[in-house]
Amino acid sequence: MSTLRSSRAETLTGVGDLRSPTHQAFLLLRTVFTVAPILFGLDKFTNLLVDWTIYLAPWIDAILPGDDVFAMRVVGVVEIAAGVLVAILPRWGAWVVAAWLLGIIVNLATLPGYFDVALRDFGLLVGAVALARLAEGERRARGGR
Repeated sequence: MSTLRSSRAETLTGVGDLRSPTHQAFLLLRTVFTVAPILFGLDKFTNLLVDWTIYLAPWIDAILPGDDVFAMRVVGVVEIAAGVLVAILPRWGAWVVAAWLLGIIVNLATLPGYFDVALRDFGLLVGAVALARLAEGERRARGGR
């Protein structure tokens, strides 16, 4: 009886139902916020996409140990970890990504010429918060607290 009730609840809430726009949004955001941080984090070691050190504000570089290349490699490790956390625990990982994006926005806002990138990252921050809220909805609909 509880299986029938559980299946009916999933159908009504859209949890686990690939036809549900809410579940589709959750899956899309979870995938993007898993893959993108991991790929960008890996690129901090290769600089195939861009020389990432140009995005590091001098005042932040001055307070971090090591040079700008070392700092960006640390950033890469954090981004990879954040992406893995979104894959495993999206309800928490999305908030970590949102906080990380806020830090990036502060960095870029203090670096002349990158306000457009900061604005784009604000949009990503909103997407990460949306993922966190959708993940919470998925958890609650499955009976979690």
